[in-house]
Amino acid sequence: MLEVFVRRLTRWQAEQQRESVADVYVETYRAFSGAEFHDRQEFLRRFAEDVQRPGFDMVVTGVARLAGCAYGFRLDREGGWWQGFRGELPHEVEELTASGQGFALAELMVVPAQRRRGVATALVRRLLERSDTALVTVLLEPTDVPARSAFQSWGWTRIGDIGAESGSGPVLGVWSRTRTE
Repeated sequence: MLEVFVRRLTRWQAEQQRESVADVYVETYRAFSGAEFHDRQEFLRRFAEDVQRPGFDMVVTGVARLAGCAYGFRLDREGGWWQGFRGELPHEVEELTASGQGFALAELMVVPAQRRRGVATALVRRLLERSDTALVTVLLEPTDVPARSAFQSWGWTRIGDIGAESGSGPVLGVWSRTRTE
């Protein structure tokens, strides 16, 4: 496996790198081209909001240009992250969120040329190493088999689906992992 050098960005650095991060986003999700969820401008809008969230943290890899990044933030205690959850939210998840022990992995992106080299694993590990939260969660598209396989191999579990009841937005799988270490 290739040694991956990962560096952490401050909130200011993340904002300064937003166009490069958007380039990685577009290249990463090229297979889903045409899907509204993967629109560059929509990503930039969400990214600008996410950077301002409490507990925002971000890591990147790449030398001359970004090859991958991961970022996330603490879940708000009021449970807004879980709006649109289909079915009953597991009690442990609800409890950990309310106690401020939840972290959302908002994005994990690796450009195709760098996949299957341990880059995603290194990004997630480095992003989460400073977090003291007991619960980590991510939303995955049902059609993204490689992402689902990766998270499953890392010990994450699918706990349900989240999405608009009206069908106006995508339905995403909710995957989580509680941390006992």
